[in-house]
Amino acid sequence: MIQFDPKRTGFVICDMQNDFVHPEGAYARAGQKSAAIAALPPRQKTVADAARKVGAWVISTHFTLVPGKGGEPFVSAHLHKKRPFLGKGDFVPGSFGQDLIEELQPADMKVEKVAFSAFFMSRLEWVLRRADLETLLFCGIVTNGGVASTVRDAHVRDFKCIVLEDGCAAFGEDDHTSTISSLSTIATIATCADAVAAFEG
Repeated sequence: MIQFDPKRTGFVICDMQNDFVHPEGAYARAGQKSAAIAALPPRQKTVADAARKVGAWVISTHFTLVPGKGGEPFVSAHLHKKRPFLGKGDFVPGSFGQDLIEELQPADMKVEKVAFSAFFMSRLEWVLRRADLETLLFCGIVTNGGVASTVRDAHVRDFKCIVLEDGCAAFGEDDHTSTISSLSTIATIATCADAVAAFEG
């Protein structure tokens, strides 16, 4: 069993965006699909619904490609090497592709991010402090990228972190499993069902 004060808890949905997950999004258009990622939304939705019922915060992070001149996005070198298909029109601020998938709407708070960690050069910590949150439950994609980096940054900022193992996924099962194991040293590992029970508790 996990326990927390719902009023001081945030359910953080990492990067469950249309350009990552939707059949018409940037990743799908490039043939980048994962059955494990596609299976996440129904489980995540049970937690989001439970959080909303008790007044907890639902927070979504949004990977963003900032457009430069002519709309061509600024893409970090490491990301361009790994995902060369990303280009003009993908993850544009305010676009369908950048938005949270419909199944998990609405979020109480949406925070743009430009790197793996949602804390890097963003307003995330400021809004979490203003909302007086102490516990963060994490789900989303990918486990070994945006999720892990954001959890680690939350940890060093003294937030109590809970990672929902079956609420996260990666493009490789080994990447997911090994990352969950490593995060267990700084966060509590739980399931979506555990989180729902705690909210209903």
